[in-house]
This record gives sequence, structure tokens and C-alpha cells, in this order.
Amino acid sequence: MAIHEQLLAAVDGSRGTAAADGLCEACVVLLHVDAAAISLVFDGANSGTLGSSGAPARNYDELQFTLGEGPCLDAVTRRIPILVVDLAAPEEARWPAYRPALLAYQIRSVYAIPVVVAGEFVGALDLFRAQPGPLPDGHLAGAVAAAELATIPLLDLLDADLQAAVADPNSNAWIELNTLSRSEVSQATGMLVAQLEIDPAEALVRLRAHAYATGRAATDVARDILDRRLKLDAD
Repeated sequence: MAIHEQLLAAVDGSRGTAAADGLCEACVVLLHVDAAAISLVFDGANSGTLGSSGAPARNYDELQFTLGEGPCLDAVTRRIPILVVDLAAPEEARWPAYRPALLAYQIRSVYAIPVVVAGEFVGALDLFRAQPGPLPDGHLAGAVAAAELATIPLLDLLDADLQAAVADPNSNAWIELNTLSRSEVSQATGMLVAQLEIDPAEALVRLRAHAYATGRAATDVARDILDRRLKLDAD
């Protein structure tokens, strides 16, 4: 069975995030990578993880949001695949914060393929590998096919939310997509705006900076702020 058919089989019979996770798990096996995640990108920011092959992949994706840089953002902004064969190469200067963070996790190569829905670049399939080097041609073609298939679970979620909104205008429409977004960060940012009397952009920078300095995910820091276990100083 060809790689494309095997990838398609991974999303057949499941829907939404379960299908997205299955696709990422299939990428790890079929494309010989160590982790895979599907990032959602809106308004130039990594806003959620549609699917992943496991906790490490989700962590690598979350780092792109925490640090505000990474291959998924570049793939969407530039509208091209981003293929990094060796993050440790002396001439590799992209992502001054994200690159050393991945190297600390012993990830040496990363490949991000844009996910496109109706002509809009809405995210990327991110593949992570411990060994440096390019993806073989057959595996690169498989990665492109997987990025195309990633639209299936995303459209599933959009369709379900749209039907819910039409059936009940008073419902919490888009609940499925909202659960994927890092809504805690938005809420915590709002709290910081009120507490520190700063603008939202600076509040987000403060939150991300604290997450980076303490080696934690931005969403975890946001939850501590919301639960009042953490209070950032005005300075």
C-alpha cells in the first residue's frame, strides 16, 4: 500500500481531533520521524494544536506559541514548506529562542508543511526528528500528502460547529475549535492588562517571557495566573 493510502487510512473511520492525532501517529511510523503535530495559525500566531503524535510533539508545538517563533509560523507566513536539515549547523540562525529549545530536547531536524483550506494558509504539519538530514523524496511527498489530509479533521470540526450554530443560534458555537485554542492565555493576558495597567501586547510579552524564563509552557503559566497562584510584578 502506498504511503498516501496508508495516511488516508489513518484518518478513515475517525473524526475531528481523533483523526488528527491518528494522522500524526501515522506520520511518525510512515515518514520515519520522531514526532508530529498539526499547528493552527491565526493572525500570525500559533493558536492551537489540532493533533499530535503524543505529549512531546504537543510540547514542541506549544513552544512555538510560547516563544512566538518557529517553523509553523514561517510556513504559514511565507506560504512554503520550511525544511531544516540540521538545527545545530553553524550557519543555521533561524529562531534564536526556539532552535536551542528544540536542541535541548535533542531534536536536530524539523520540517513544516503548510495546511491550506480554501486557499487560506491556516496552519502547518510539523515533523520533528532526532537525526539531522533531509527527508527522502518519497517521505517529503508523503509529508505534503499528510498536510493535505490534515484539512479533513479541521473541516470536520468546522462543519460540526457550523451545524450547531445553525441548529441553535444561542449555542456556544465553535466550541470544538475553541477547545483547541489557547484561550487561557487570552484570559490571563486580560487579567495582566487590568492588574499592571499595560496594553495587551506587553501583557502577552510578559506572560511569554515568564514562561520562557521558568522553562514552562505559556498555557501552564496562564492557568496559574487565572487561579491566582502566580502574580507577575509590575516591573
